[in-house]
Amino acid sequence: MNWQPTKLSEFLTERDGRIKYEDANQLGLQRIKKIDFSGNIHLDVETDTKTDMIRVKSGDLVISGINAAKGAIAVHAEDDDVLATIHYSAYEFNSDRISVDFLKWFFKSPEFSDLLREQIPGGIKTELKPKHILPLQVNLPNLSEQITVAEQLNHFRFEQLKLEHEIIHQQSLLAKLKQAILQEAIQGKLTADWRVAHPDVEPASQLLQRIRNQRLEEYEKDLATAEKLGKRKPKKPRGLLSPVDYGLPDWPDIPPTWVATVVDKLGMVCVGSTPDRNRKEFWGGSIPWVSSGEVANCFIYDTHEKISEEGFKRASVTMHPPGTVLIAMIGQGKTRGQSAVLKISACTNQNSASVVIDHGLVVPEFLWMVFLARYNESREAAKGGNQPALNGEVIGRIALRLPPLDEQAAIVARVDVLMTTCRALESETERSRTRAAQLLQAVLKEAFAPANELTATT
Repeated sequence: MNWQPTKLSEFLTERDGRIKYEDANQLGLQRIKKIDFSGNIHLDVETDTKTDMIRVKSGDLVISGINAAKGAIAVHAEDDDVLATIHYSAYEFNSDRISVDFLKWFFKSPEFSDLLREQIPGGIKTELKPKHILPLQVNLPNLSEQITVAEQLNHFRFEQLKLEHEIIHQQSLLAKLKQAILQEAIQGKLTADWRVAHPDVEPASQLLQRIRNQRLEEYEKDLATAEKLGKRKPKKPRGLLSPVDYGLPDWPDIPPTWVATVVDKLGMVCVGSTPDRNRKEFWGGSIPWVSSGEVANCFIYDTHEKISEEGFKRASVTMHPPGTVLIAMIGQGKTRGQSAVLKISACTNQNSASVVIDHGLVVPEFLWMVFLARYNESREAAKGGNQPALNGEVIGRIALRLPPLDEQAAIVARVDVLMTTCRALESETERSRTRAAQLLQAVLKEAFAPANELTATT
């Protein structure tokens, strides 16, 4: 091997000339939108700009000043000139001295990062400009060896991409498996054998009626006491005692001991609130307060923020008991429609709905699984223009198949076992992804080891 100290300026020549944005807008040239980490140039047909630009000619080497070390280096192969922002730099290059493929790999290597740290103030965090790139002294082999090294690395990357594709495929299968488990759980398919082994379980319809009668009896006692003492009549509880007919879906495959119902019949659906952010005395207390961003298909044992007693009183927030099931009503990305179970007493913000379950009627984790399984359906039920949102009424009308209480507990236990297995498989696939990335760095280090050895001996 014959690696020699070489300045990049020996085979790269900067394409001079910054173009004022007013002039650039008159040229009608496409712009470079980005260079991806595989070295592909993506053009933007939108030509108007308010920043100065550089001109890139056919055959120029283009380097991203921000992401060069991640692989954002490419040759502009099209015939027409294009424009790029000043976060890029363009170079004519001597193809008899340098292989662009080799240079791309070198820029991704740990050796290149080490060079930046050694030769440039600010190191790898500095935006690479021509004034940084051209004076860099690197150790390079001759052209034929550059091509050989690049071909070997390209072959390795091809094999690695196949592995990454397989990992993504496995993750997709696991996501589908988890969804299938949830669907079978809430439809009764997961516990068909359990029902055979427990023929005398109290049907869910009787459970609903029994608890409804209990609540009605309690209400009538409170009403009689209020009338006797001349006090204000108590509010009639919602939920089980609501006379509203919601028009339930026809589920012909529902198990005979299950009953079709809606969330609103299982307890109180209410919406939280947020104390005034400008009142510092409302915040930093000891009362847990849940934001919608924390409702992320999880169990909540603590909150990021706490409110004070004063904030609790003045904002009219409600303290919800452990076992309350939350659902995010609004949020960017995947937040809307996600669900959580409170494992503590806590308040919630105005973007989250809380289902405070009637005691003895529903296992909270079962209702949580219903929301997980119906995630896409819940999101589609959101209303509004650019920022569609759910509301308490929509959530209250979500229909579900309710099993007997003991079978709910059996479902939760079985799903937990299956999901534990899925999580273990997910962890293993993620470890495989990490090992693949680490392997690439090891291969790069080995490929450019002669450069390191030369530096050590000079």
